[in-house]
Amino acid sequence: MPRPHCPRCTRPVDHCLCPLIPHLSSRTRVLILQHRSEAGHALNTARLAALGLVNSQLLVGEVFDGLHELLNQPGYRACLLFPGEQAQSLSQLVSGTDQVPTLLVVPDGTWRKARKLLHLNPALAELPRVVLPEGLESRYRLRKAPKPGALSTIEAIVESLNTLDAPANFNALLKPFESLIDGQIAAMGEETYQRNHGNSLEGEGKRFYEKQPESVI
Repeated sequence: MPRPHCPRCTRPVDHCLCPLIPHLSSRTRVLILQHRSEAGHALNTARLAALGLVNSQLLVGEVFDGLHELLNQPGYRACLLFPGEQAQSLSQLVSGTDQVPTLLVVPDGTWRKARKLLHLNPALAELPRVVLPEGLESRYRLRKAPKPGALSTIEAIVESLNTLDAPANFNALLKPFESLIDGQIAAMGEETYQRNHGNSLEGEGKRFYEKQPESVI
């Protein structure tokens, strides 16, 4: 008989994360575009981020209908969290004279799938791009990151909001994420965890924010 799952966080009921998910308001609006292949992932950090942020929206798919309207919401300037030659750092965006709130568009998927989202949705490729600063350290201990500074999607969102909405702090959004990681490590056993994950920085890195071959997001 299959284990019952929480309809909100999708975790098994006996490991429900909902009590740890905050209810945070932000000036910045976050639009997460998740490739459909990520929706059923056990470590679906994009979903956790969307559940914890009042001013956010999570869409799952490949081609997103009505995207033009979503990107042109009154009172917001849209930008894409994605590397590129003309991308500017989030700190540069904040230091500008334009004080219009940001609509931060965040693709969620592997590097290949994130690029596919941009290809299938040309409106995304037209957006100005922003990137995270270098030197950030991930708490995502269950994946072998390709290089220091690689982040999970929820970590990238938290770092972005901490910059865009400073002095507000959004670290509470990471509580269910950290609990999920701790639970996964406990289930596999410390010895297995150290053997397979340890301190190694090798490996391909599965998700987009953990695989950055061109520049740091």
